[in-house]
Parts: sequence; C-alpha cells; structure tokens
Amino acid sequence: MFVSENLGVNNAGHLTIGGVDTVELASQYGTPLYVMDEQMIRNTLRRFHDSMKKYYNGKGEVHYASKAFSCMEMCRIVASEGDGLDAVSIGELYTAYKAGFPMEKVGFHGNNKTDEEIRFALEKGVGHIIVDNISELRRLESIAAELNVQPNIMFRIKPGIDAHTHDFVKTGQIDSKFGFALETGEAFEAVKEAVNCKNVKLYGLHCHIGSQIFDIEPFEEAARVMLAFIAKIKNELGYEIDGLNLGGGFGIKYLEDHDPAPFEVYLERVSGVVRTECDRLGVKLPTMFIEPGRSIAAPAGITLYTVGARKEIPNIRTYVSVDGGMADSPRYILYGSEYEAIVANKANEERSEKVTIAGKCCESGDLIGENMPLQHAESGDIIAVCATGAYNYSMSSNYNRLQKPAVVFVNNGESRIAVKRESLDDVIRNDI
Repeated sequence: MFVSENLGVNNAGHLTIGGVDTVELASQYGTPLYVMDEQMIRNTLRRFHDSMKKYYNGKGEVHYASKAFSCMEMCRIVASEGDGLDAVSIGELYTAYKAGFPMEKVGFHGNNKTDEEIRFALEKGVGHIIVDNISELRRLESIAAELNVQPNIMFRIKPGIDAHTHDFVKTGQIDSKFGFALETGEAFEAVKEAVNCKNVKLYGLHCHIGSQIFDIEPFEEAARVMLAFIAKIKNELGYEIDGLNLGGGFGIKYLEDHDPAPFEVYLERVSGVVRTECDRLGVKLPTMFIEPGRSIAAPAGITLYTVGARKEIPNIRTYVSVDGGMADSPRYILYGSEYEAIVANKANEERSEKVTIAGKCCESGDLIGENMPLQHAESGDIIAVCATGAYNYSMSSNYNRLQKPAVVFVNNGESRIAVKRESLDDVIRNDI
C-alpha cells in the first residue's frame, strides 16, 4: 500500500510511522516536520552487517554515508549498532566527534579537502582518509609529517562504469570531478608515489559508481575492475592492497513501480565476484567496505506539511500549497526527483485526484512534485511525503529566510526531538 514498510493506517484513518500517529506528531511538534523511524534505521543497518557476516565471513565493514542524513542522534544510533561512518566535510566529522562516535571507524571523503579539514581529521584519529587527487596526497604527506602521524589512506578510483542513473549522480565514469582515472594511467602513477611516501600508508582502494542504482551488474563489474587494478599493483609494484571500498548507491523505493534488489542479494552477488576474482588473479581477499546512506535513511523518514491554499486552474492543474518546499525538500527542483504523498488525516481514503504540491518559496519551480496521486486535500490537512529521510534535511537551506524544520525520531510508540526547529533568532544569529 505504501512505499515504506514502516507506514500504516490506524483506527482513526490516520497515517502512522513506526506505529505513531503522524497527525498527532504534526499537532505536537508543528510543521514542516521531519520524522525518522529509529527501529527501521537499526533494522536496515543490521541487514547490511548481517549480510556481510553471512556472505563475506564478516571480513568487512558497513560505513553509513552520513551525507544522506547527519545529526548527532543519527551518529549515536550508527555507533550503537557497531557500524562505521563515511564523512565528507569537517562539519560531518565534527558532528560525529561531538556525538562520541569512535573516530577510528570513520572514513573521510571529499574531492577538495582543505588543510583545515585534513588537520582536523588527523588530530581526531579518523580510521582512513580517501584521497581524491595527487595534490591532496602531497598535502596530506606534509601535514602528517608535521603532526607526526601516519594515517591509512585509500585512493578513490574511477572504474569507468556507467550506472544508468541521473547525470548529476554518476560518479564512476572518467569525466567526473571525483577520483583517479584508470584509463589514463593516472591512478597507477598515484599508487607508485603513495607507496614511496613516508608519512601515509596506502591501505586500500575506493570506488563509487553513482546513486539510486537498481541493477546489481554495475556493482559486480566495478568489483572486477577494482580487483584487476589490485592485481596490477601487486604484480608490478610488489605491493598488496588490504582494503577494498565499493561505495554505496543502492537504490530505494520512492514510487510503487520502483523495484530495487534486496540488500542481501547485492552483498551475496558482489561478495561472490570478489572471491572469484581474488582466486583467479592470485590476490588476497581484501577487507571489504560498503557505504550505504540513502538506503538506510530515506525509507525510514517522512516529511509532514500543513496544507494552506488550494488553487484549481480549470483544464490545467490543481495546486495544493504547503508550509514548506524547496528549502526543506530540494530534490525535486534539483533532480526532478519523484515522491509518493499521502493526506495523513485521510490515509484510509482513496487517492482520487492528481495534484501539484507547491511549496511556499518565491520561486515558480518550488514544487514537491507534479501530477501526484493524492486524497482530496483542503486547507488544514496534513500531507506526508514519503521516503524523505535522505538528502532533505541534509540539503535544507534558509532560502527566503525560512527556519529549518525540527527532526523527530519515533521508537516503540514514543517520539523525541533530535534536532530543534530553528527560531527566528537562529536565522539571524550570524548577522552583524
């Protein structure tokens, strides 16, 4: 009935998330409101690391990609499940550090890390740094020498895989701002330099081929390409790579017709490829890392809005305007991303009309979606947009000087604030 299994309808006909009435949540905390289901987050993390144990003898780590949704409470949940973290900025590193996250289980990404960020990562003892370019390697070597540390590094490699996704979220092909290219010899030259560095240790290789990928074959092919490169490094340089990070990008169900493969099938098939290729190429089985983000956060979250105006334009369209928009849900205006929506206080009714859900920002393109099936919505109704747990809060802004919404976690029938709603004073806090 719904795109996420944690959604339901109670006896009042209201939408529930994790068994909690969303209409009551809107009344208690106000709207717009992000709601995250803690138990679903935990269950998904467990599915990933249990699959790693089953199909790869536990010789691997699950690192949650915190860019999808980062706050201190999310870091605490991931840490309590024994998993690692992928961070892409000093802000994400600082959030993890302040939440008490074990920094040795953090991997630090980024295509243009500043010296400040590198220094912070080294001082806090991150587990490994994923190096994106040769200038970063040289700056890292210098800063590590200054601090008298020897960090583990991975190189981000472009495996040249077409993941059949939106151009904005393809990251594994040669024409990308991320990583070292294999085809040009750039990656091999970087490895040769790294193995001679005195202050960093080349621990592993990393790749990420894109986001919201439904097919498993591109992941399998990426594993083959990466292991062939590992074999080349061993055969030509006599250097063995210990870690292989295959990134994330696993697709999730935003709409009814989306059909992503179960995580377990991905891990079974890719683990099989890694084992087979290691045997064939004569290289040791690496520690395998994966970095799921969207697949953990997105299905666990919804966003609640209150309907304001309803505007019917005969023979054109019907606009249903809500009290949020592109400032808290930017993916439609950025990517044309589609969502499922439900009138939360009429969840037991048929979605009898198609509407355009409009935001309140002063932009014609400020829409949650167009031609969205929805129950008849009037002023005062509560609309829930599903599977918004990833890349909504984390990409939110103060455009039009709007306050960012609160984030509420639900668990065992209870709710709690994880991130406070911004006040008007928060909006002007840094003004002088």
